[in-house]
Amino acid sequence: RDALGGVVAYDPVEMVFDPEANLIDYLRYPANLSPSLSQECIALALRAAKSFQIEGLLAVELFITQEKQVIINEVAPRPHNSGHQSIESSVTSQYEQHLRILLDLPLGDTTIKTPSLMLNLVGASHSDGPTRVDGMKETCALPGTKVHLYGKKHCRAGRKMGHVTIVDQDLERAAKSLEIVRDNLAIRSH
Repeated sequence: RDALGGVVAYDPVEMVFDPEANLIDYLRYPANLSPSLSQECIALALRAAKSFQIEGLLAVELFITQEKQVIINEVAPRPHNSGHQSIESSVTSQYEQHLRILLDLPLGDTTIKTPSLMLNLVGASHSDGPTRVDGMKETCALPGTKVHLYGKKHCRAGRKMGHVTIVDQDLERAAKSLEIVRDNLAIRSH
C-alpha cells in the first residue's frame, strides 16, 4: 500500500510447516486454491492493509478452516519469509515493492512469472559452530533452482540459514527437485 492508498497484492502462497521447528518447511506459489477462495484471501489481506493504514509491505498470514472460512492469523509489516520466492517468481519481488513504496515510486506488477516451491534451509540437528554447507554442486545442477544463503557464520540446529527457490511451470516436477535438494543440501557446523 502506497502513501496515496494505492494497493497491489501477490497471489496467496501455501505454507507447509515443520511441526517440530514451528517454521515454514516449504511453500507453494501460487497456493492450490480455487480462484474464488484465492480472491477472498486477497480481499481480506487488502482490507487489513487499509484498516492499518499501512504504507509499505504487509504480509498477512491466513488460516482457511474446514468450512472454507478465511481468518487472519497474524500480520507482519515488512518483507517476510513467505514472500522470498517472489525474487524469482514475480515480476516485482517483495523487496523491490517495499523500496518502491518507500521511495514514492509506482507500485510494481505482482504477476507470477513462474510458479515455484521454496524450501527453508535450517541448521542441521546437533549443529553449534562455524557454518559449513554441503551439497551445493548437486543442488545447483538442478534446473530452475536458486540457492539463497544468508551469510550467517554461526550455525545452530534449527536456525534459519537460507532458502532454495525452485521455479518450474510444472510444480509436480519442482516437488521432485525439492526432494533432491532436501536429500543433498545440508547446512551444519564444522
